[in-house]
This record gives sequence, structure tokens and C-alpha cells, in this order.
Amino acid sequence: MTSPFVVVLDYGSGNVHSAAKALEEAGARVELTADRDKVFRADGLVVPGVGAFSAVMDQLATVNGAALIDQRLAGGRPVLGICVGMQVLFEQGVERGVQTDGLGQWPGTVRELAAPVLPHMGWNTVDAPADSVLFAGIGDERFYFVHSYAAQEWTLDVVPPYPPPALTWTEHGTRFLAAVENGPLSATQFHPEKSGKPGIRLLENWIASLGGTRAAGTEHPNSTEQK
Repeated sequence: MTSPFVVVLDYGSGNVHSAAKALEEAGARVELTADRDKVFRADGLVVPGVGAFSAVMDQLATVNGAALIDQRLAGGRPVLGICVGMQVLFEQGVERGVQTDGLGQWPGTVRELAAPVLPHMGWNTVDAPADSVLFAGIGDERFYFVHSYAAQEWTLDVVPPYPPPALTWTEHGTRFLAAVENGPLSATQFHPEKSGKPGIRLLENWIASLGGTRAAGTEHPNSTEQK
């Protein structure tokens, strides 16, 4: 049997190589690419992000990122957003008075935290629900955050037969979403790749949930990361 194949979306984000290395340590075969066929055929897609909301949206547009993510989710294919890669999944972001449209996978607006010290930088605990897949066995651990903006409310009304999302919260000045698990779409506001062993364990949990392990010899995209 072979390990699940994960694509880290290559759109110019600054932390892609550290994310790729962490995913490899967690047991995945990883490629950094924006190739449409590989993005869709991969067992999992990771959308990292650092910097400003508007800049990440502009960079995603250069590789048709919105359509790539939409295509995967339409097929029920898992996607994981990290940091600003989580923020852009919401409808809008507001930074320094500038409003930017996001990918619109979830309703809501990403806003600046009402905190005495920004950015929120360093280790923090989270309040994960008991049914979380990402935080299985690590709900009491601390994770590494670097951000000034976040989604501070959840307004998506999920009705049966669809399962309710698993929402993980934390606090820095105000309460905000630290992670969301909503069907095939998951995201973390913190950086798993910078969170030591708990972060690797979280990525292991996500990789284990992909259900994409294939028998050796079957067709699969190449797993050598592109530099």
C-alpha cells in the first residue's frame, strides 16, 4: 500500500515548503503544484497562506485557485486551508478599511481581532469539540498562531441529513475560530507546520481521514515536490 498523495497548492504563498515538509513528516506523499489534473486527482489538497487577505486572493487568481478548490469540493474531495488559506474561504475580508471578496465557501467576514496586542503571535490553547477529527487525541495541546485577523462568528446553517460542522474556538482579546471541519472542507487559523508534535499529529489525523490510500502499482500522480 502507498501513502495518501497530497498537493500543496502552488500559487506564490511564502510558507509552502514548510507545509510540504510537515505533511511528508506526517506520512503523506507531497507535491507542490497548481496543475489542474493533479490538484483534482490528489487524495488531499492543502491551501496555505500568509500575508494580507487581498494579496492571497490576487495570488490565487493567477492559478485559477477558486475554480480548482470548487472543483474538488464539488466532487467531495478533501481540502485543508491554513492561516490566510482559512480566512479566504469566507465571503469577505476587511483589512485596514479595505473590503475584499473571498472564495465564499462559508458565509461571514474576516475582521481584525479586538485585542490589546496584535498580531496574535505565539502558542495558544483551543476549545475543540469531542467529535473533532483533526484534534483527536490532541485537544489539550497548544498550537502556534501568527495573525491579526480571523473569523469571529459562524453563521452557516447546516441542516440534516448533512452533519453539523465541528467548530474549534480560541481567544485572543476576543473569541475566534481556530479551526473548522465542514464535510470535505477543513481549515486551521494556526500553523500546524509550526506547531511541533501536536501540529504533525493534527496533519496525521487529517491524512488518515482522506481515505485515498492506493495499492502499489496503480496509477497515481508523481510525488516529487517541485521546487
